[in-house]
Amino acid sequence: MQVIESSKVYDVVIVGSGAGGGMATKILSEAGFDVAVLEAGPFFDPAKDEYRTQLRWPWESPRRGASSDRRSFGDYDAAYGGWNLEGEPYTEAPGTRFAWFRSRMLGGRTNHWGRISLRFGPLDFKRKSVDGLGDNWPIGYDDVKPYYDKVDKLIGVFGSKENIQNEPDGFFLPPPKPRLHELYYINGARKAGIPVIPSRLSILTKRINNQRGSCFYCGQCNRACSAYADFSSGTCLIFPAQKNGGKIELFTNSMVREVTTNKEGKATGVNYVNKLDRKEYHLKAKVVVMAASACSSARILLNSKSSVHQDGLGNSSGLVGKYLHDSTGASRSVFIPKLMDRKIYNEDGVGGMHVYTPWWLNDKKLKFPRGYHIEVWGGMGMPSYGFGFNPNNLNKIMGGEVGGYGESLREDVKKYYGAVLGVSGRGESIPQRGNYCEIDNNVVDEWGIPVLKFNYQWTEHEINQAEHMQDTFEQILEATGGILLGDKPGKDRNYGLTAPGEIIHEVGTTRMGNDKKESVTNKYNQLHDCDNVFIMDAGPFVSQADKNPTWTILALAWRASDYLIEQVKQRNI
Repeated sequence: MQVIESSKVYDVVIVGSGAGGGMATKILSEAGFDVAVLEAGPFFDPAKDEYRTQLRWPWESPRRGASSDRRSFGDYDAAYGGWNLEGEPYTEAPGTRFAWFRSRMLGGRTNHWGRISLRFGPLDFKRKSVDGLGDNWPIGYDDVKPYYDKVDKLIGVFGSKENIQNEPDGFFLPPPKPRLHELYYINGARKAGIPVIPSRLSILTKRINNQRGSCFYCGQCNRACSAYADFSSGTCLIFPAQKNGGKIELFTNSMVREVTTNKEGKATGVNYVNKLDRKEYHLKAKVVVMAASACSSARILLNSKSSVHQDGLGNSSGLVGKYLHDSTGASRSVFIPKLMDRKIYNEDGVGGMHVYTPWWLNDKKLKFPRGYHIEVWGGMGMPSYGFGFNPNNLNKIMGGEVGGYGESLREDVKKYYGAVLGVSGRGESIPQRGNYCEIDNNVVDEWGIPVLKFNYQWTEHEINQAEHMQDTFEQILEATGGILLGDKPGKDRNYGLTAPGEIIHEVGTTRMGNDKKESVTNKYNQLHDCDNVFIMDAGPFVSQADKNPTWTILALAWRASDYLIEQVKQRNI
């Protein structure tokens, strides 16, 4: 295929517009860099009516709100994408199950996530020193703390100061009060001796500037906020940078094939396929920032082969794609008869949990290392076709008629609406060199780009952790006075442990370190093998922690951007 050359040379080309790519765009453009941002999906702005799904009824949709290949979480979910994308396959090694979620739109997966915004703690950066497993990061909490502080103040996060070991406090907006189902959770957890604190979510309960509104409690954060009251990369980073005069050119529907290099091995830009005209283009740049997500960035690097980088760009260690790991996950729910026949009202809640349980057993000897937090769900969210509870299951418990429809079904829904409480664990897995993604040279996507092949197995550590989750869930939910739903999964089902990838927290494919033989980037997210390429997604993570990774992606991207600016000033790049 003939490659169409651009005449312009950008200071920086950024691949991906999610958390890391958005932060790099803001910091670098406002520092005066001429920036090109490539996104594999279309433009998206929830404030524009043609993109808005917020405050629309499910029945306004042709599918009545049901899921589709393009929107795995319902027709009105903000994220364009899912685990299976037409024309974009991936493969799995025999015996492997890995679910790879991709979001194709401006802002990437920041349009999808639950906005749980947790800092990694001091222990999370030095876990090998605690349990002897995996590796320590080459940096510690004190290195990242100034950037966590900046992210808190720039974007906004609600929460409360708790002074809990390994759960660092930040700069918090007022948290919303617990809703009725969350009060039942609090009561159950406290009876079981398990702590509960206000959640830490990047949703504005109070206005922080003139460009963004505050939450008005529609409960539809998954649809993206037209008032910009919740965090997504486009609305909170890229658009403000454009308004602040940043030189930013957006290239949407642009699928990057490879990073190009010269005969000395330095990056010269990227080749990409325009998905609309299906032609291939080359963008020239002095610096390339990869922020396409941990697996997508690894894929592009591995496909970027040259005479200097024969095994792929940045891969002299053979570690690009290695040490892939995702959060663990398991869930359980309970039916609370006391919450039947509730008066229907606006619960004045954000689109996410108001309370959660941080990991509380750091000092206990358990059958597994490290830990998990507990997320809480339920309440009176908007019902939608294809999601939510099945009233027939609850009719069986209550001795009611099973199989109703029409008026009978409507009455059942009203009767049980808001009477189910659920909990989910999200835990830390141990990075394994044998869990990885690689290029499958026998399969290409519709753009002719070789796809990823996944090799991944949970270990006994993660399975034992899921067992502990289920025991804890039962303890809490029984203490609510409700009736447990479904059976407790046993060892034959790995205690309900989700498949790797399903929690959408994959990290570690371009791990950072001081030794270039044992890592891909240095402690500033810069490739050891090519100093004008930086990785600003979750790829450089040495380990995951029991926390959602987004806040750390943002902090590290800001830190790496500051370092890049300084290196350019010193003419080291």
